[in-house]
Amino acid sequence: MKLIKNGTIITDGKRFQADIAIENGKITQIGQGIEGADEVIDATDCYIFAGFIDPHTHFELDTGATVSPDDFYYGTKAAVLGGTTTIIDFATAFRGETLKEGLDNWHHMADGKSSCNYGFHMAFTEWNPSLKSEIKDMANAGVTSFKVYMAYDALRTNNEEIFEILEETGKVHGLVGCHCEDDAMIKKGVEEQKKLGHTTPAAHPLSKPSEAEGKAVKDYLELAKRAGVPVCVVHLSTKAGLEEIRKARAEGQKVFVETCPQYLIFTDEVYSLPNYEGAKYVISPPLRKKEDVEALWEAISNGEIDTIATDQCSFNFEGQKTLGKDDFTKIPGGMPGVENRIELMYTYGVERGKISLEQLSKLCTENVAKQYGMYPKKGAILEGSDADIVIWDPNAHDTIHKENQHYHTDYTPYEGIEITGKAKHVLLNGEHVVKDGELIKEKQGKYVARGNCF
Repeated sequence: MKLIKNGTIITDGKRFQADIAIENGKITQIGQGIEGADEVIDATDCYIFAGFIDPHTHFELDTGATVSPDDFYYGTKAAVLGGTTTIIDFATAFRGETLKEGLDNWHHMADGKSSCNYGFHMAFTEWNPSLKSEIKDMANAGVTSFKVYMAYDALRTNNEEIFEILEETGKVHGLVGCHCEDDAMIKKGVEEQKKLGHTTPAAHPLSKPSEAEGKAVKDYLELAKRAGVPVCVVHLSTKAGLEEIRKARAEGQKVFVETCPQYLIFTDEVYSLPNYEGAKYVISPPLRKKEDVEALWEAISNGEIDTIATDQCSFNFEGQKTLGKDDFTKIPGGMPGVENRIELMYTYGVERGKISLEQLSKLCTENVAKQYGMYPKKGAILEGSDADIVIWDPNAHDTIHKENQHYHTDYTPYEGIEITGKAKHVLLNGEHVVKDGELIKEKQGKYVARGNCF
């Protein structure tokens, strides 16, 4: 038996002090004065959270032009060192593939290589009767959430196809997340920037205005209303999109909302950094204005945002981001972040009084587990729950530098940021995998088959 003693447990909207006993990968007892342990982990002056869950990662992503260097081996090591014990990555059925082929491809990339637990969403790039017939099979395989894109020719499905996807996945209580950007507005924006001779990263946010997200969110929620199902808006970045969500909720719609630390920390000013440095921050949707950052923080504080993810999708600066040196549209979109999510939310949220410890727990583990069919197996410190546990040291201080990160990437967008708080110990399925901030056991992650999302 393992025993965690002397820490403060943060779970289910409350905090309290108690010992936690762990056997056979499960939490077996929570209480005072538990004895008889083979291993005692001292959590004095620390907070104890259910293992954090990142519901939005893209490991080993092949864009067609290049491949993300953070695969499941490197990416999940970075994740667990940052306190994330489960990720949900986006398995994708590319055009011409079955959903099973897409899922098998992602299992091949992840199985036996991952240092944290992992599940999969299934992303559509087309829609047809054959794919429709596989939806139940996906649910039976533990894939109960899906993704659609409203932009980008290689990924996009049209509105009527999205409507049919919502109807069909709703039959298996599957939740569909949407990348909400209006394709026509983006294409027009890119054309306008190129006509003006703008080729640098500074043209990226100009080509994808906030209105493109606002319109797409509105359109998506109208489709969801017609289909009569709950939906999720992923990586929300704008006040415009938030306002559309508020309108839909006021009319009784169930809308889950996710945002990411980068949209809470940076503004689009970074795209004008000298020496092409702005390319490091090219992501989709792009970073926004100060007023958008403030609106998102207000929504988080008010409980209007459900989850904080990373949209982890790293590319090296040299040789990958530099592919767009003469054309900003060729810069691969994405950046690393899975190792930093909790320390950033603790530093910018908890330490600055914008969210409580209980809200941090809800945003980064409890709500995620409930939304995606894993609760209370994951996302909870309860007797019978999986022993995925993070012991968080609030007194740790550090500065983020590329050299002290564990990505397989040649930069960090958070370079030089001072953070407070660190994952001191991490237990994964009852195994002590991070000790005093060091990874002591790798490749311990297991596939998480998930249940109904609603």
